[in-house]
Amino acid sequence: MSMNNKQRWMGGVVLLGGGVLLAALLLKGNDEIEQDKAQARTAQQTAQTESKPKLAQPAQDSEMVSLQPLAIDVETEKRLLEEQRHAREKAVAEQEARAAEFLKMQQEAEAAAARKAAEEYAAINARRMAAQQSSDNIPPELIEDDAAKAQRLAEEKRKLEEKRKAEAEKKAAEDKRKAETDQKAAEEKRKAEAEKKAAEDKRKAEAEKKAAEDKRKAEAEKKAAEDKRKAEAEKKAAEEKRKADAEKKAAEDKRKAEEEAKKKAEAEKARELMENGDKNWMVQVALAANQANADAVVSKLRAKGYKVTTSPTSKGIRIMVGPSKDRETADAARKKIAADESLNMKSAWVIDWVPLDQR
Repeated sequence: MSMNNKQRWMGGVVLLGGGVLLAALLLKGNDEIEQDKAQARTAQQTAQTESKPKLAQPAQDSEMVSLQPLAIDVETEKRLLEEQRHAREKAVAEQEARAAEFLKMQQEAEAAAARKAAEEYAAINARRMAAQQSSDNIPPELIEDDAAKAQRLAEEKRKLEEKRKAEAEKKAAEDKRKAETDQKAAEEKRKAEAEKKAAEDKRKAEAEKKAAEDKRKAEAEKKAAEDKRKAEAEKKAAEEKRKADAEKKAAEDKRKAEEEAKKKAEAEKARELMENGDKNWMVQVALAANQANADAVVSKLRAKGYKVTTSPTSKGIRIMVGPSKDRETADAARKKIAADESLNMKSAWVIDWVPLDQR
């Protein structure tokens, strides 16, 4: 089967298939349109029947009507049927448009196949005519015999073989030269890349070395600054501590001096009272083992508002409240002190106290 016959046969098959598909789509669309029209007519008849006045009907018809009630009203059903009809018409129109487009594509394909077949047929005829004319124009005396023709063909084949061989050798040489050139270029490129990489590595190593040196230098400077700051801070802290200690010592010395002066003043006052006045009745509340304990008891009594006098003895420091004008006043003070649980001095007693230098 020739090429143009095959193309014609294929074009006919495509055209036939498209026609069948188009006919099916049109028939389906017409059926859907008819079905919609029938449903519309049925709805219209139902609406007319509902709008007419009802007449007396047999009991059988009444039963049939009661067995088939309407689910929705007539207007809604008509509207739904109309929407369905429009949807089907739209679908049919889309199907017809697709079928028309498919038919157009089939016609274009068939036309292209026919045109190509005609071109091939014209080319074959042209070659046939050219061959016929060339054979008709050869004079009889120039027609070669079989041996000469065979020799000529062999010579042409040899020349063609030599030409092919020369071209192959030329191509092989060209390929070899090209391969050598490519190899040389690749070698030079590799060498250049190696040199570039070495230079890059050297630059990178130098940069890293410089960065490490800068980092070490910065860390050394930072450490030196930190050490200097720390030394200055320690020096300042030591100076402040020394100053604070000196101030504290001075304050302590001042306090001690004030306490000594106060104690001395109180002792002088008590001695003056005992020597020059008649208020020599005292309430002894405690005998402290050392000055610190005595100071604690004195502070507690003074916080309560009592006048306190201390006197050193061979067994400790005597702590007394007074003096009072008479024994009864001193005994009342003793009872008051003994009754005060916060002082915890229940063993206080009244004495007729005379300073040691007057005994």
